[in-house]
Amino acid sequence: MAGRAQPSGPAGSGGGAPGLLPLLLLLLSAAAIIPRGDGQNLVTEDVTVVEGDVATISCRVKNSDDSVIQLLNPNRQTIYFRDFRPLKDSRFQLVNFSNSELRVSLTNVSISDEGRYFCQLYTDPPQEIYTTITVLVPPRNLVIDIEKETAVEGEEIELNCTAMASRPATTIRWFKGNKELTGKSEVERWSDMYTVTSQLLLKVGREDDGVPVICLVDHPAVKDLQTQRYLEVMYKPQVRVSQNYPLQGLTREGEPLELTCTAFGKPQPTDMRWLRVDDEMPQHVVVSGSNLLISNLNKTDNGTYRCEASNAVGKSHADYMLFVYDSRAGEDGAIRSVDHAVVGGVVAVVVFAMLCLLIILGRYFARHKGTYFTHEAKGADDAADADTAIINAEGGQNNSEEKKEYFI
Repeated sequence: MAGRAQPSGPAGSGGGAPGLLPLLLLLLSAAAIIPRGDGQNLVTEDVTVVEGDVATISCRVKNSDDSVIQLLNPNRQTIYFRDFRPLKDSRFQLVNFSNSELRVSLTNVSISDEGRYFCQLYTDPPQEIYTTITVLVPPRNLVIDIEKETAVEGEEIELNCTAMASRPATTIRWFKGNKELTGKSEVERWSDMYTVTSQLLLKVGREDDGVPVICLVDHPAVKDLQTQRYLEVMYKPQVRVSQNYPLQGLTREGEPLELTCTAFGKPQPTDMRWLRVDDEMPQHVVVSGSNLLISNLNKTDNGTYRCEASNAVGKSHADYMLFVYDSRAGEDGAIRSVDHAVVGGVVAVVVFAMLCLLIILGRYFARHKGTYFTHEAKGADDAADADTAIINAEGGQNNSEEKKEYFI
């Protein structure tokens, strides 16, 4: 109508079709005074999205009556009115529009986009419902700082892992190899972001050299985010003495003996020497590097021989106890072993013979079992005929007793 002031539209509204714009402005102006209903006919869901990704907002009508649907941002600016976008933000794009749904995507989401978005339905009375967009921000940096680049076994070192600028705050976990360890975390908040630092105190040993220490982040915006540092641990030498000759045999007079000393450490040992504990080294002993050789053993060589090795961390040693046997020590042992074998064989033969004898006796008694007479059958041998034998067998004993009574 001429001379009538046009109602002001919502902030961010722009141009559209010439015939549709006045109607849009009128409806958008009326939206500012629409009371919030219970949204009984509107359906929507909250949205959680990682910063930089795409968020999709859906306003759905359960029972459509062709009423107008619109979507507003947290500042109550209209993003879409039906399929028309008044807001000049090209990150909002229409995904689907119908009488029962208005679906809009928001690309390249940032923290500033977080908040409540309103779905409105122009019914009588009007209805409104909101959905919340939550923006997750993964840690921008994850680093491990070690107190000492190189540690010595037995020391306690401090490691710190920092996860910077995340939302929400991250949870930091520690692992040494496959074993989980416990650290102590501190959280600092800067505006809407969180920085988390976890401290780990670790006592290291030689077995930790070359083992990775892993800092792993638990955060809903990121998976498998971790960083690691390899431990470098110095330790004193490990020393071992092995007998090269004789191999697992007796050290007898007149025979040679050869020993080898091996040592491992970090750094690798550079100083290695042989000595005789509590006595001087025999003059005929030859030491060549890590080897010790005695070409002709005698009993004066008895004692403890020690190999010492050292590096920048410390000194270690290993001992070999030498006992020289008589030259025939091994032969006597062989004779004794033969004697034991002979005795054992004789005992086995005797036991076998006894078993055979018992078997023969058992069979003999079994065959002659029927030749023994009972007390009653013995009277049959003295009888003149069969009748007398029966009488004697049945009543011989009684008759004898009767006779005894008769004479008494």
